[in-house]
Amino acid sequence: MTGLEQKRVTLANGIELDVVGKGPRDAPALIFLHGFPESHRTWRNQIPAFSDRYRCIAPDQRGYRGSSKPQEVEAYTPDKLIGDVFALADALEIDRFTIVGHDWGGAIAWGVAYAGMMNGRVTRAAIANAPHPVLFPKLLYTNRAQREASQYFSTFRDRANDPLIREHGLLPVLMKAFEGREVASTMEPEEQARLLQDWSDPDAAMGMLNYYRASPMEVLPLDAPYELPADYQPFPLPKLTIPTLVIWAMDDQALPPANLDDLDTVIDNPELVRIPDCGHFVQWEAPEAYNRALAEFLERTD
Repeated sequence: MTGLEQKRVTLANGIELDVVGKGPRDAPALIFLHGFPESHRTWRNQIPAFSDRYRCIAPDQRGYRGSSKPQEVEAYTPDKLIGDVFALADALEIDRFTIVGHDWGGAIAWGVAYAGMMNGRVTRAAIANAPHPVLFPKLLYTNRAQREASQYFSTFRDRANDPLIREHGLLPVLMKAFEGREVASTMEPEEQARLLQDWSDPDAAMGMLNYYRASPMEVLPLDAPYELPADYQPFPLPKLTIPTLVIWAMDDQALPPANLDDLDTVIDNPELVRIPDCGHFVQWEAPEAYNRALAEFLERTD
């Protein structure tokens, strides 16, 4: 779908986001959070499918496309990214909502879900191929497959790449990080063209990479010991008790299935849907399976 009309929304914190809003204003709200290095258009197969009965909201998050793109790393700490979501809901006069996220949008959605569980504003969470903030750091220390898959963090965090980014945008750094492999090679050609245009903006490229640079996640080299540090302390999060759906594409090269282990220790009765033969971008690589899983979850928990 090409016609996802956006409007500019100014948040109370001064950040401006370009936002798609579609569906009945008085319907239950779904807030969709895209991941790296995409945009609201990652939900092009979901917004038309759900906006007949839900109020679908999909922003370009800070750092992306036409939305505000502060250049300092500290503007992208998790608390600020989570805060943007609640500020967006406030600006749109949405009191309670379901949070839906993928990749980095899923990582933010985990934080929104926990905060929303505590303040009563988030009723449900549906998160796809985004690791849990308690389980993922442990995997980075102890699981070789996950640490190996996450070595690209160091390229994204390397300030030596900044002149290349300023001159050419994001694409050369993606190619460097992923050793020249094609990025989003299964995507429709018109969507690839849109992404290449988005990636050519140096300010947006820096904004996107600042998500990684501001993240507290530690990715050690492959020759470091595979064990938790003696002083390791997990994030002090309670068990998530709102209805939670986790959709996982099983052929994800960045996030192996070990991320699904022990979900029931951090989520109360998690609902897990595995999508076989599908890579990381499950919402557009397998839209029918994704939409079916999300629809069944929403109908069951409405």
